[in-house]
Amino acid sequence: MFKILKKKRKKKVKLEKSLSPINVFSLAVGSIIGWGTFVMPGNLFLKTAGPLGTAIGMSIGAIIMSIIAISYGYMVQKFPVAGGEFAFSFKGFGRNHAFVCAWLLGLSYLSIVPLNATALAMIGRYMFPGLLQRGLMYSVAGWDVYLGEVLFASIALIIFAITSIKGMKVSGVLQTIMSFILIFAILILTIVGFLRTDNPIENLKPFFVEGIPPLSGILAIVAIAPWAYVGFDSVPQAAEEFDFEPKKALKIMIFSIIFGGIMYISMNTVTALVLPWESAMESEPFWITGDAIESLLGNVGLLLLGLALISAIIAGIIGFYMASSRLLLSMARAKALPSWFGKIHPKYHTPVNALKFVLLIALITPWFGRQVLTWVVDMASIGAATGYFYTSTSAFKFLRKEKGPILLKIATVLGAILSVGFILLLIVPGMPAYLSLPSRIALIIWAALGIVFYLSIRKSYQELSRKELNRLIIKGHIEDEEVS
Repeated sequence: MFKILKKKRKKKVKLEKSLSPINVFSLAVGSIIGWGTFVMPGNLFLKTAGPLGTAIGMSIGAIIMSIIAISYGYMVQKFPVAGGEFAFSFKGFGRNHAFVCAWLLGLSYLSIVPLNATALAMIGRYMFPGLLQRGLMYSVAGWDVYLGEVLFASIALIIFAITSIKGMKVSGVLQTIMSFILIFAILILTIVGFLRTDNPIENLKPFFVEGIPPLSGILAIVAIAPWAYVGFDSVPQAAEEFDFEPKKALKIMIFSIIFGGIMYISMNTVTALVLPWESAMESEPFWITGDAIESLLGNVGLLLLGLALISAIIAGIIGFYMASSRLLLSMARAKALPSWFGKIHPKYHTPVNALKFVLLIALITPWFGRQVLTWVVDMASIGAATGYFYTSTSAFKFLRKEKGPILLKIATVLGAILSVGFILLLIVPGMPAYLSLPSRIALIIWAALGIVFYLSIRKSYQELSRKELNRLIIKGHIEDEEVS
């Protein structure tokens, strides 16, 4: 009898290339629009800049983001791997900069998943009063936390985590359906709003907020562009799963930014024109967009609005499950996170453990109340802008080395400058978008946690050679497997 010896061989574990251009476009648009399109008109847009100021600010933001997207398109074509900004900043500046970029960007991604889920409770409070508001537990910063709402958000998070684990082919189809429902519903509401309102232009007056300089209002809207358009960079996070040439990524990103901007402006404008917006804001409605659509089309309008909002929430959850899990996967490949995060499901070819971790974090956050989450999201714009900066500067370094086209170099320099401008608008006292005190505290806490975590993994992270890190991040993770 001969004993059959088992030996180990190296096997490359890959994500599945299953995403078509329309899937990726839907992924980006769904991630960009999200719940904010329907909530921000009353919470921020109208009371900060008015209808025209918001339209100008969001348009400028879309132009800026399109300039920044040029750097992303160039880097995706060179490095079509999971991880996006983490991989780009590693290639441009090395491991330490890559960690800083990923740590700040990671909070931006992770916070948006539960924020979308808790928006479901907000819909319930308006459209079905009392249905989910059961089991009042406590209040946090003025927001009542109900057990019913927490459980409802948790169930939604679990369902879409399972969907994401089962593969991007399934998630991609669902994302495409949700995104097209969303776009269709917003366009219908906007068209009907103009056609059925007696004095749409008069209702839009004043075009800017009285008492706030128009430029200040516009700059405040421009400052949130990193948050408003953050979903476009889900495209490079999914690059390893493209079933098409990476050179198409730039067009997809720019089109998704343009569509996202149109949707933001459309929903804000229809909210303002249906009711004289200034007098409507004075009554401090719970949800001014809901009030406007209900007055326009009654229950039919609310049903269409609810369908659009639910589609946006689902699209946002799926999109940022994908983006955050691929970022964690790339960090695990580089040993910046424990190897557990790098496990890929043998059947579905998805980063199963990274998705489980995102789910775990998302399940914890609804217990803190929605107001706390908004503090985190406010400062998460800094994380997004940091990713934009590193991608733009890394692209410039490669273009300078390769003697690339001068116009492309100019775009990367502009992208870097604009990214720094976004950050300054948020952190310099006196600026229109200066972070609130709770948001600044959240930023300090997250930065401190990053320092502690980096010190804990520094030894293993630093002992890898740059050549080895390049293989792990850019070439893909190699995993041992026992075979007969």
